[in-house]
Amino acid sequence: MDKKKITIFIDTNVFIIDLRYRRDVRFKTNQDFLNFIVRYGNGVTSIVNLLEICGILSFNLNKQQIQELFYYLPEKYKISIIPSHDMNSIFPETYVKTIMDIICRKASLGDALIANLVNKYVRGKAVFISWDAVHFRNLLSIEAITPQEFLS
Repeated sequence: MDKKKITIFIDTNVFIIDLRYRRDVRFKTNQDFLNFIVRYGNGVTSIVNLLEICGILSFNLNKQQIQELFYYLPEKYKISIIPSHDMNSIFPETYVKTIMDIICRKASLGDALIANLVNKYVRGKAVFISWDAVHFRNLLSIEAITPQEFLS
C-alpha cells in the first residue's frame, strides 16, 4: 500500500493529543503521523469529528476561538472535511435505523455517526486512523489502525 496515495481518515483523538496533550506518551508518534498528513495532503475527517474537537476544546476557549478552530483546523492539518465544511450546511441526514444498526455492533452514538459517514463517503483505497482503532474494526468498510501501526 502506497501511504502517499490513499485516503487517510483521521479520528478525533489524534487531533486532541496534538492540540491539548503534549505530555502524552504517544505525542511524538502522533506528531510524526500528522506531519505525514500535512506533507502529503491526503487526510480527511468528518464534520462530526470537527464538531467533537470543537466541543472538547470549548471548555477552555471563548466563542471566537471555537469558531476560529472550526475554520482553522482543516487548514492547519491540510485535511478535507466530509461531507462539508460549511457552517451553514445541514447536519448529515441519516436514517435512524442505520445508526442503530451500527450501535448494535457495540458503538457509542458519536462513533456510530462517524462510522456511518466513513462508510458513506470514503471510497477506494483508504484507512481509518485512531488511537481507539479497536473500537472501529467491526464498524467500518475500511481498515482501522493506530497512527503507530500506520507509520510502521
